[in-house]
Amino acid sequence: MSERTFVEAQNEAIQEEMARDDRIFVIGENVRGMGYGTEFMGLVDRYGQGRVIDTHISEVAILGAAIGAALTGMRPIASLMFVDFLGCCGDQLLNQLQVRYMLGGQDVRLPLVITCAAGGGFNGAAQHSKTLVGWLMQVQGLKIVAPSTAPDMKGLMKSAIRDDNPVIVLTHRMLGLFNMSTYNVPDDEYLVPIGKADVKREGEDVTVVATMLMVHRALAAAERLQAMGVSTEVIDPRTIVPLDKSAIIDSVKKTGRLVVMEEAPITGSFASEVSAIVADQAFQYLKAPVKRVCAPDTPSPYSPPLERFWMPDEDDLVRAVTGILK
Repeated sequence: MSERTFVEAQNEAIQEEMARDDRIFVIGENVRGMGYGTEFMGLVDRYGQGRVIDTHISEVAILGAAIGAALTGMRPIASLMFVDFLGCCGDQLLNQLQVRYMLGGQDVRLPLVITCAAGGGFNGAAQHSKTLVGWLMQVQGLKIVAPSTAPDMKGLMKSAIRDDNPVIVLTHRMLGLFNMSTYNVPDDEYLVPIGKADVKREGEDVTVVATMLMVHRALAAAERLQAMGVSTEVIDPRTIVPLDKSAIIDSVKKTGRLVVMEEAPITGSFASEVSAIVADQAFQYLKAPVKRVCAPDTPSPYSPPLERFWMPDEDDLVRAVTGILK
């Protein structure tokens, strides 16, 4: 085990995988420098410019080139910097990633990783604070990885690179670039399976499903709730697609209550999908209505006080949990 920040764990995963497989290369803006949050630091010195390719500011070119390379047997990591900019390569993301389904059943693979910074909390305003998880869930054939800790980042990043399907890895800005906290991260060969949730805290009274930064806020709220006599189980899906539905349903069977905490606006959210899944597959176990703790249906404000009001926090979660326990 070694002490690593969130981004250092991501960098270590990429370093190890590039050493293992010379088909892996990185492409994007400023990747020969360090990327958005230093996740590509040191790669060009170790692997050369042929495997670390700087591009112009063109998301269309970055993702288009990566898709073409993946179809020829390469294994690209495409850095699109901000999740908010995915709309700039909309056709590549929404349509061309599905090229395997357009080739008459041929055995075509598309081993491609997309990395993006996501989430708010740093006063980035409406165009630099999105998560877009609900939108990305509509891209059929795309796997979505959303780690909340450095060990999960390392293990999931390595699994994403080895996957033969397109995978987007979301790094929350407040866990990555703006976070210098360190974690114990396993050395060398360490993989976390895609599609396997993690119970970050066990409990008996209520299940809370939370993603990325919200996992940490859920754990903080769970400590407060414990002092009030409420035992809270916190589940981190770790991957949004494929989703470990059984872990969530098994927890709801035990607790009888569910709150889903997500940073994104509530309409069309991951939280709404999880709520629907539980209502469909575990309704008979519920002792209270399912609650969603999400941002309101507005763009993220630029003003620091307004952004703090806009983003879900521990107080919001505590109110939701105590509300369904009455």
